[in-house]
Amino acid sequence: MKKVITGRDVEALLREGRGLDSIPAGVLLTPTAKDAIKEARTRRKRVVTGAAVRGEPSVPDYEFRWEPGRDPQSPEEIAKFFHSSEIETLKRRMVAIGDRMWTKNYTDGNGGNLTIRVGDNLVLCTPTLISKGFMQPEDMALIDLDGNQLAGSRRRTSECLTHIAIMKRQPKAKACCHAHPPHATAFAVAGVRPPTCMIPEAEVFLGEIGMAEYQTPGTPANAKAVGEAAIEHMSVLMINHGVITWGKDIEDSYWKMENTDAYCQTVLLATQLKGADLLTITGGQAKELIDLRASLGMEDKRANWKECELCDNSEFRPGAVCSVPDGAHATVPVGSELNGEAEEVVKALTDQILANLSS
Repeated sequence: MKKVITGRDVEALLREGRGLDSIPAGVLLTPTAKDAIKEARTRRKRVVTGAAVRGEPSVPDYEFRWEPGRDPQSPEEIAKFFHSSEIETLKRRMVAIGDRMWTKNYTDGNGGNLTIRVGDNLVLCTPTLISKGFMQPEDMALIDLDGNQLAGSRRRTSECLTHIAIMKRQPKAKACCHAHPPHATAFAVAGVRPPTCMIPEAEVFLGEIGMAEYQTPGTPANAKAVGEAAIEHMSVLMINHGVITWGKDIEDSYWKMENTDAYCQTVLLATQLKGADLLTITGGQAKELIDLRASLGMEDKRANWKECELCDNSEFRPGAVCSVPDGAHATVPVGSELNGEAEEVVKALTDQILANLSS
């Protein structure tokens, strides 16, 4: 039987300083191995007489790509995978993002959790009962898509089932971030879905924010409710609970948490200035942003909506805004009328009380 070389095998060879020439002839190369070889050759071509030649501009890519059908199975294979350099990198990234969540006041106590899908049936997740601002790489846990813990000395978060429910229903969800950012959670507690068509960046990177009915955190019922809402929404407000976001990698997922809370804070401040009558972009302009969103690989359920439907915020009901009409300086509430008989009764009772006190 011919030996199979994967992308990880190629990367390991290169890290060890062995060139592509060390790959034996006649082996079977997986698609990811071919991609890794092509990328290595491209990098080598960019070096001329020791100086790097400028290539195509790139952007950071933190997405974890695994070999389908190649999940580790035995305890030994799982342990090796759990402590591999690729997984250790992800653990450190989760620690860093946990610290950012805690620093920005998105989590309190041991609240919040993070997950990254790392295989067909494997998920890396944060531990329970540890502050997200004080985690260490060795605190992370490895679980399967049923929530069973496969590796790690710390017990996995109890809310991993909700993250898994999203990943099972939405294949593009490779990472999830759950937190309790104050402004977005305020919308969740009030049961108010944030309006749309107000800030272009929110339209592109978040799309329409979803909402899931309250269920007890960590239960299958909560996992089902949130999982269904997350199919078409990358950010979901969990009523009376908090927020959960998903993305192609953990950085992307966390960014959407920041986007969500910043957007909710801005809308909240705007309603205090002007009530519900906020300015919006047009349906045509919203359509352009949805198309831009699609070009970035993010699907949007509003893609085929009519322009007149895109910016309909008729259900948005912010808190009441009270004002006194021009020229009105009465000390009684506007619109109220004093009842003469009631005043006489109050006066009589007051006189009687004073008389009793003086006797």
